[in-house]
Amino acid sequence: MTTQHVTVPSDGEKITIADGQLRVPDNPIVGFIEGDGTGPDIWYACQRVLDAAVASAYGGGRRIAWMELYAGSKANDVYGEVIWLPEETLDCIKEHLLMLKGPLATPVGGGIRSINVALRQRLDLFACVRPVRWFQGVPSPVRQPHLVDMVVYRENTEDIYAGIEWEADTKEAGKVIRFLQEEMGIDKIRFPETSAVGVKPVSREGTARLVRAAIDFAIAANRRSVTLVHKGNIMKFTEGGFRNWGYQVALEEFGGKEIDGGPWVELPQGIVVKDAIADAFLQQILTRPDEFDVIATMNLNGDYISDALAAQIGGIGIAPGANINYETGRAVFEATHGTADKYANLDQVNPSSMILSGEMMLRHMGWTEAADTIVRAMEATFAQKTVTYDLHRLMDGAEKVSCSRFGELLIEKM
Repeated sequence: MTTQHVTVPSDGEKITIADGQLRVPDNPIVGFIEGDGTGPDIWYACQRVLDAAVASAYGGGRRIAWMELYAGSKANDVYGEVIWLPEETLDCIKEHLLMLKGPLATPVGGGIRSINVALRQRLDLFACVRPVRWFQGVPSPVRQPHLVDMVVYRENTEDIYAGIEWEADTKEAGKVIRFLQEEMGIDKIRFPETSAVGVKPVSREGTARLVRAAIDFAIAANRRSVTLVHKGNIMKFTEGGFRNWGYQVALEEFGGKEIDGGPWVELPQGIVVKDAIADAFLQQILTRPDEFDVIATMNLNGDYISDALAAQIGGIGIAPGANINYETGRAVFEATHGTADKYANLDQVNPSSMILSGEMMLRHMGWTEAADTIVRAMEATFAQKTVTYDLHRLMDGAEKVSCSRFGELLIEKM
């Protein structure tokens, strides 16, 4: 493909997908976006850690050919106009499949509301995958953080996050409300003259591909259960539909059998597919987190759940994440926190979220030896209480180090 501002590495090869499986060469081209605010700081540390892990694991036999892509403020500078998410960036991800990115600022001045949401929707990255586990030594507000070991699969393209809404006091909102009242006989809108209104699309196909991905992972990773989290007791056709369609996938596609007449299902591998009401689930992940393993849920619920779980294991500063389409092979791995502009260029922030997202990416590529190298280094560094400022202020007897020094310590332990 021809590019305008992106330089495609001449010493790298494309990752491809065939029969649903990634085919990764020894020198794959992988895109990256530094990000806004503290993004360049954490990317500096992250790239060095990932490169060192690959070199350590494979003795120089493999390496990543990094390709810089642009979004956010840097895209405006590079392209010379207000363009937060260039088409060229999207085209490069479509062509080369994988990207690792830092945090991006919310655009100002109209246009797209969120670059992150736009990436997910434009590339149809339907599964937001958030592994949540505790590293020994990391401070936690709960008594038994070691019991938290879950992987959240959050549907990424539907639900009220689809962004189909109209502002109060606009003719569009009024038109939708009148249609609901006059054509659909709806009389439950308490203040129709002053209401904003939104639409919550939930489809059978969208649910099926998300739940399918969660179950596929549970089987591959020898997990114990998949829990469908929903509010189907109130929203019976949208969230209730998610629950019902999820069970249908387990029964029809994975050979599951109902347990004692249902609705819980046991798969041939012994994995139990069950469901939980969202508010009860949010209590139970505090009181008995070891009862949950893989979570499949809708967009809004997944947003709440991911960050609530992250708080139990030390915060979003060490929480990785990815947005994946398992059918096309396209995936964006990302730091899950914000830009933290006041710390930009100070070399202070915790790079763990982006580093662990890179570890996720290596594992996704099948480079498990390099991924395991990073995890072992992270475990050893946290156990020694050598941490960045965000964790240092919560720990007794800890040594505070900079963002870049934290990365160096990880490399020293490989």
